[in-house]
Amino acid sequence: MKASDLFVKCLESEEVEYVFGIPGEETNDLVLSISESKRIKFILVRHEQAAAFMADVYGRLTNKVGVCLATLGPGATNLATGVANANMDRSPILAITGQTFTNQMHKESHQNMDPVTMFTPITKWTWSIRDADGIPEIVRRAFKIALEEKKGATHLELPVDVAKSKSLLKPLNKRRRDSSNLSTLNLVEAAKMIINARAPVVLIGNGCIRNRSSDAIREFLDATGIYSVNTFMGKGVVSDKTPTHLGTIGIKESDFALRALKLADLIITIGYDLVEYSPRNWNGSIPLKKIIHFDFTTAETDNFYDPDLEIYGNIELSINSLMDSLNRLNPGYNIQQSKHKETKRLIKVFKKIRDEVESRIDKFQYDNTYPIKPEKLIHDVRESLSSSDILLSDVGAHKLWIAKVYRTFEPNTCLISNGFCSMGFALPGAIGAQLAYPSKKVVAMCGDGGFLMNVQELETAVRLELPIIVIVWCDYDLGVISTKQKLELGKSVFTRFQNPDFVKLAESFGAIGYKIVRTADFKTIFHKAKMSSKKPVIIAIDIDASRNKLLFEMNTTSS
Repeated sequence: MKASDLFVKCLESEEVEYVFGIPGEETNDLVLSISESKRIKFILVRHEQAAAFMADVYGRLTNKVGVCLATLGPGATNLATGVANANMDRSPILAITGQTFTNQMHKESHQNMDPVTMFTPITKWTWSIRDADGIPEIVRRAFKIALEEKKGATHLELPVDVAKSKSLLKPLNKRRRDSSNLSTLNLVEAAKMIINARAPVVLIGNGCIRNRSSDAIREFLDATGIYSVNTFMGKGVVSDKTPTHLGTIGIKESDFALRALKLADLIITIGYDLVEYSPRNWNGSIPLKKIIHFDFTTAETDNFYDPDLEIYGNIELSINSLMDSLNRLNPGYNIQQSKHKETKRLIKVFKKIRDEVESRIDKFQYDNTYPIKPEKLIHDVRESLSSSDILLSDVGAHKLWIAKVYRTFEPNTCLISNGFCSMGFALPGAIGAQLAYPSKKVVAMCGDGGFLMNVQELETAVRLELPIIVIVWCDYDLGVISTKQKLELGKSVFTRFQNPDFVKLAESFGAIGYKIVRTADFKTIFHKAKMSSKKPVIIAIDIDASRNKLLFEMNTTSS
């Protein structure tokens, strides 16, 4: 069997559905082999960075490994940002790059560079395939490592002559492996710590999304009455309708939810990634808070994150086992029924925080001033989508507003890049999301800065007949940077720009375009956009950017 055919057979064995990428001379054999596959569809994109973003979102939504492909040299370097984004956001992907002939790799040659060295710090594992017979083992290992916790990116390089060579081997079978490393002693100790705590709070992170632990966590919180908060990437694990859920942390002192963490005497972290939000922000005072760490892996080392107890293994199994321990030690335990004076006082404070969160979300629902207020726009989008539809946020001021204001009711329905935080993520990500879930409505929220970074992928969405909706927040500025410059330096510099006519831009790609000039028109236009069945829709609307400063001002509400 030709090595490139064997490589594709290995991808088929791993249940790959899509390969996102751009062909090149050094990947022609592999691309031809993909074209002959009856299981894999090649998605031609317009920039390799977008291919990696598509693989990223496809991987995080399906819990499979998303696959992207590029040629050597500039193809590989163009992949790098998207690969780094997936790796730091813990999305399982495999990046494949071509390479020149192996007898030329030691010397200077056309487009030759060392992608293995380049990808080493931004992937979990990278390798150059030098022998066709190694393909089954190497591909199986790349997929296995990408899916092992913490999930992330892997990379394989396939030189031209290796792709053309022959092998008699077959793909290795995919194996399912469940992780479990639970200590009954630790679970009992965790239960005791919770029972003895006066104000425990659960901090929910990205790991709960990756590992589909939502049901177990919801049952635990419902049974115990413990208050919870989530990181940006933990949105939806607990529904924002839950009375004891206090919303999203991550904007330092402007958080209402952060006040709950600072008042708590025990933090129970579940799937928490330090890369999302530094523990210094919620655990910076002396003495440090008691922490119970639940995750698939042991805790990262940090001066402000030194758990008293670490329980690592399957999160769902861990939480269910914790409930068993709680019920044995204190049947019917529920913090809301506590008779302890300090606990009762803090529960009243937490309820007040919950009311403040709800008030902030609903405050501008009837405000029709223009430019539209961020809260109003998010409120109208939320009202118009079902609980299972998918919203992706690009990176910018809108990301902070979405994290705080967009009510999320189900896991993996509000996707925010918050590890590597790369602008340009949402448009190609929406394409990956729509391919993963064709029956759901997919909406990308983009700033006018980030949208134009990968605007070329509109052609991809049009060609694939994907009815994604892209809402472009127009403030003609790099909003977060501009706001921070003003707050820290007294003025902003080099952040202002002009925008194209987004309606004409959309139409030139074959998409549908709208420019909203009255706030009251947005709901009607958005409803029309949802009716599109085969064309992407771009909705541009001017945003009241003066409100961005509220994202960084200290919350002074007393407890």
